[in-house]
Amino acid sequence: MPLDLAIVRASFPALTGSATSKDFIYADNAGGSQTLAPVISRITDYLSNTNCQLGADYSVSQTSTRRVDAAAEAAAVLFGAEGGRDEIAFGSSTTMMVENLARALEADVKEGDEIVITGEHEANVGPWKRVAARRGAILKVWKPSQLPNFASGTNANPYAITYSLDTLLALITPRTRLLALSACSNLLGSAIPLSAIIPTVRTRAQQLGAPKVEICIDCVAYAPHRLMDVKAWDVDYAVFSFYKVYAVHNAALYIRKKALRDSLSSLAHGFLTVNVAEKPYKLQPGGPGYESVWAAGAVVPYLRSLARAGHAVAAADAAEHSDEPEVVRSTAAVAREELRIAFENIAEHEQALLDVLLGFLTADEQYRRGVRIVGDPRADTSPSVGRVPTVSFVVVAEGGAKAIKSKDVVAVFDKTNEIGIRYGHFYAHDLVAGLQPPIDTDDAVVRISLVHYNTVEEVQKIVEVLKTALYG
Repeated sequence: MPLDLAIVRASFPALTGSATSKDFIYADNAGGSQTLAPVISRITDYLSNTNCQLGADYSVSQTSTRRVDAAAEAAAVLFGAEGGRDEIAFGSSTTMMVENLARALEADVKEGDEIVITGEHEANVGPWKRVAARRGAILKVWKPSQLPNFASGTNANPYAITYSLDTLLALITPRTRLLALSACSNLLGSAIPLSAIIPTVRTRAQQLGAPKVEICIDCVAYAPHRLMDVKAWDVDYAVFSFYKVYAVHNAALYIRKKALRDSLSSLAHGFLTVNVAEKPYKLQPGGPGYESVWAAGAVVPYLRSLARAGHAVAAADAAEHSDEPEVVRSTAAVAREELRIAFENIAEHEQALLDVLLGFLTADEQYRRGVRIVGDPRADTSPSVGRVPTVSFVVVAEGGAKAIKSKDVVAVFDKTNEIGIRYGHFYAHDLVAGLQPPIDTDDAVVRISLVHYNTVEEVQKIVEVLKTALYG
C-alpha cells in the first residue's frame, strides 16, 4: 500500500511547522530523525503529570511506573522479543548501551576467546575492542568485499563493496565466543540478511565445537527502514537508538533471557545484585530518563498506523495507547502483523527515493565526472532486505576532471540553507580507513540519508543541487 505522504508528514511538527522548518529538506536522517508529535506530547504530559521516582506506593508513582513498563513492552514489540519488558533495557544512546553490555559480559569472556566484529559504527566496535584487550581475547574483523560486477570494465568502482557470507564463515573457529555485527551499515547502506546468515554461522560454530557463541546486533541503521525480529534472527542481544526512529535521544537494548541470566554480571548497585540477577535493570546503573522512555512508546502506534488505509491511528483502540504494560503485551501479535505491513510499505516508498537518487549518481555522465558510490551502487537490490536509502559517495579525479572534496560538495548544499546533508566517516572510522584506494578519513564521504517521510520531489531538489556541486 503506498504511503500517504501528506498524512505521514503531518505527524512531524518539524515538517509542518514554521516556514523555515517545514520547507527544509532533512537528508541527514541516519544521524537522527525528526520527532513525532505524539512523542513530544508524551514528554510534556509525563513531566507535567507523572514526574516522580518509580516504584513507590503512592498513586502518581504507580502511574509513572506503569507508563515506563508499558513503553518497555512497546519496545519489545518492535524488537519482536517474546519475553516482553523483562528483556528490554534503556539508556541514553546505543554507544552507552553496548559499553554497558560489554562490561557486563566481560567476566564471561576468557583469554583466547575470539570476538568477530563488523568494522562499522564505533558504538558496536570500540566496547568489544576494549573487552578483548582487557581479557586477552582475539579480535577479528568481518570486512566488506568488492562487488564482482564493479571490479573492472566501464563501470569499475573499487568502493563498490558489501558483505559476503563466505568471508564471515572463514572467521568462525572453535574459539569463537561473540559476533558483534551491524544489521545495516550506516555508511554503505547495505542491510545484512540476518535470517539467512545467522543460522549458517551457528551451524558452522557448532560443527567446529565452539562451546558458547553469542550474537549482538547493532540495529541503529536498520530500525528506521526494516522490521527487527530478534526471535527469527536467533540473536542474544540487539540494540537501536529511538532518536533515529522518530523519538528522542535514548536507546533500547534487547537481552535474551538466557543470556541475561547466564552470561552477564550486574552493573547495578551492589546491594541489588541478587534482586536483578534475571532483570534488565542489571544493565542500567541508574535509571534512564523516564519521560524519554514513555515518549518512545508512541513510536509503535505511529508505525502501526502506516499499515492502515488513511494511516489512521486508532484512537478508540485503548490497547494501542495504553499505559498498562500487560495490555500492551497482550496485543503484541496483532501489533507485529501491522508492523510487518508497515515496514513493507516503508520499503516500497524508500525504493522510489533510491531509484531517483542512485539513478542520478550512477548515470554515465556522473561516472565520467568521478562520482563513485561507496557501497552497493545498485538501487534494485532485494527490497525485503537489500539496500536502504543511505547513500555515500566520493568524487575522484577522472578523465582530466579534478577530484572534489566531500566537504566542498556539502558546502554547496549548506549555502542553499534549504537542504541538510553531511560529510565525514560517521563514526565508521575503521571502515573508511580501510577503503582502497585510500581516502582522507576526515573528509571521507558525502552521505545523503533518507527515510519514509522524505518525498520524491525532495530528492529531485537534492539532485539539482548535486548538479551544481559537480558541474558548477
